Amino acid sequence: MAARVPELAHVRMEHVALSYSQARRGTPHGMLAKLTPLRFEGGALTSYRNGELVTIQRLLLGRVEQKYILSVYLPRFFDLPFHEKLNTVIHELYHISPRFDGDIRRFPGRCFAHSDSHRTYDEIVQMLLDGYLRKRSPRSQLLRFLQHDFVTLRRTHGEIVGSRIPIPKLIPVRESRVA
Repeated sequence: MAARVPELAHVRMEHVALSYSQARRGTPHGMLAKLTPLRFEGGALTSYRNGELVTIQRLLLGRVEQKYILSVYLPRFFDLPFHEKLNTVIHELYHISPRFDGDIRRFPGRCFAHSDSHRTYDEIVQMLLDGYLRKRSPRSQLLRFLQHDFVTLRRTHGEIVGSRIPIPKLIPVRESRVA
């Protein structure tokens, strides 16, 4: 998607860890996916939380430091219709800052993650999805696994294996005292 959607061209997937989370309930509604930034506003390595300077635990996969974690909730994500799965992935990738600095894309106003209009954000995502589908056939080999629901994938492949990456913790930073 990042290679075919110009608005996502800044995303370098080698720095985006893919993870899954278990949906607590088997209901079709609820969280489908989430993007976890691994830096603070503006890509900063530290920030103040409740008056305390903190950093975020680093995540390395091999020798590559990750800047984001993209998690999907199973089985809920795979039980979505095909186009909703694609929409969900683009929705999460669009949250990635255009500077690809580990922070999220920030919009002006109080609701900086989705802008003041969640509907406008969703319309942008739908436009990006439409552009992607014009460039890639939904029948593409690359997308074939997304055509199936969770039960069909398990029946076809035996089991579904993935990495569950815990959300990194905030770590207090000792501020050095200058004499």
